[in-house]
Amino acid sequence: MKRQLLLAAAVLATGGAFGLTAPAEAQPVMVAQGYGHPPPPPRYEPHPAARRGQVWVPGHWAATGGRYAWRGGYWQAERAGYRYVPERWVRGPNGWVMRPGHWVR
Repeated sequence: MKRQLLLAAAVLATGGAFGLTAPAEAQPVMVAQGYGHPPPPPRYEPHPAARRGQVWVPGHWAATGGRYAWRGGYWQAERAGYRYVPERWVRGPNGWVMRPGHWVR
């Protein structure tokens, strides 16, 4: 029993030390390399009325051909016990990268 606890603690510590993340976050989508400025502020989109069994995914800026293009929001089927984390832009060492949207518990 003690051996199993030590093994579990070692696995958790190793994962934390190496910064393991969920697969959806592990591979960010790169924008054009050297793109040194962030995307424009999000556009205002009226939030549609709720739909049963659906989650609204807000619009976001996508990198297309070295520039940003707006992608409008859309409905996605709800996943019981999960919440949707929308796409987001973060500054990386080689410019701005998009973290894709994903579901989390």
